[in-house]
Amino acid sequence: MFKLLLLSSAVLSSQLPNADADFRQLKARLESYGFRVTIAIPPSFDLPNQQGDFLRRTVRKPYGVLNAASKSIWINPIVFELGNSNAVLIHEAVHAAQFCAGNGNIQTIGLDIEPIKQAQPYFKRYVDVHSQAVEKEAYAVQTQPDSYELARSLLDRHCQ
Repeated sequence: MFKLLLLSSAVLSSQLPNADADFRQLKARLESYGFRVTIAIPPSFDLPNQQGDFLRRTVRKPYGVLNAASKSIWINPIVFELGNSNAVLIHEAVHAAQFCAGNGNIQTIGLDIEPIKQAQPYFKRYVDVHSQAVEKEAYAVQTQPDSYELARSLLDRHCQ
């Protein structure tokens, strides 16, 4: 079973558009912890409420989504063209670590870092305080210079 997972992961990773080694390795790490990572436009399902007056354009589909009920992560293929695929996967990896820490419920994990000021509008747009807090942690990791290493260590700490 594990050999089949590694083989299918290697085959799929070779088909990732413009994915660098860090992306492929983090994707494989998530899959080794039981998450299914799919490169596709995320399906429609209920996302947390956001403020109606948020000043950026309305996004029809997010760049990345974690569905806790199915342990599935979708990465929108557009992120490869935009050049932010690693940042999006790192963000979703933090949510995966939050899921593991919460034993199946996404919860904050008490990080002692802050996101950069430019990221504030992206997590402050959430109406629900809990959603805002978990997004703040994901943006905090995503915006650090060592974001890849932080995401890997959070997964290893909380999902083992």
